[in-house]
Amino acid sequence: MSRKKQETMEFRYYDPPQKEPVLAMIGDEWIREYGNGITYQHFHNLMEIGYCRSGYGILSLDERNLPYEPEMISIVPRNYPHTTNSEEGTTSYWEYLFLDPESILRGLYPENEYYCKKVLQLINRNAIFGKTTEYPQLSGIIQEILNEMRDKKEFYIEAIRGLLTALVYEIARVNQNRQEPEFSGRKEGMMSISKALTYISQNYRDPIKIEQLAELCSLSETHFRRIFTEYMNMTPLDYVNMIRIQMACELIRKTNNSMSDISIKCGYETISTFNRNFKKITGVTPYQLKTNPENYEGKLLRFHISAEKGW
Repeated sequence: MSRKKQETMEFRYYDPPQKEPVLAMIGDEWIREYGNGITYQHFHNLMEIGYCRSGYGILSLDERNLPYEPEMISIVPRNYPHTTNSEEGTTSYWEYLFLDPESILRGLYPENEYYCKKVLQLINRNAIFGKTTEYPQLSGIIQEILNEMRDKKEFYIEAIRGLLTALVYEIARVNQNRQEPEFSGRKEGMMSISKALTYISQNYRDPIKIEQLAELCSLSETHFRRIFTEYMNMTPLDYVNMIRIQMACELIRKTNNSMSDISIKCGYETISTFNRNFKKITGVTPYQLKTNPENYEGKLLRFHISAEKGW
């Protein structure tokens, strides 16, 4: 019997906000037919929080297909596969917040690594989805942040920082009290390699061994390579390089650092290795991108797991 063809998985990444503590996608432009022509799931480098204002459809969280309606919220950890599909021929109105719980916690407790990891484990334990009446405190905080980002009154950044602290702890509290197993769904797939994906995103600057990633996922190296490659449609090494070059593009676009400094900050010991991988993945050299930054959006290679700039 032939093996089932692996589905495409899309990596949609977002720039962490520079001047605001959260990335907000709000307003009428988010009234649309979600999922039109899309048959695959995606995942993000940041946590996604959604609030459905109108419309009906299906929110897919890994292998769970859950109907949505107005006044529902979704909280999707980074590296968690999902997609939203409106009822055919109709539009929905979702508003989104993208945030990095890790940076929030480390900003609060920079010297307490153990505590931050403990809370992050709870925050990333599972996706949360339900009616606002089921999660009144979570929903209230989310709506307050959305309103602050919409109105942008004086001191809104300070207000949002306080709300984000309350939000991450309420997410941790909800997940702590839930009885369902962690990351229910595929036993071999995204969830089985999730710890490796998270580790890569946090430690891409350092040398990364495949054996080390396999150990994190409690898999043999051979088994880990097979699952990773079959599910992600690229090898673990290719994924590491993709993340490193993505971060290099950000540094090139946002800083005046030298290319040698950028290469080191992105995990490359030599500038020649950096240049070679950069050209392989983006199709241009780092210097070409630096002198023509408007090409940035379209330059990352679309792998079968494609690297896409978020909406």
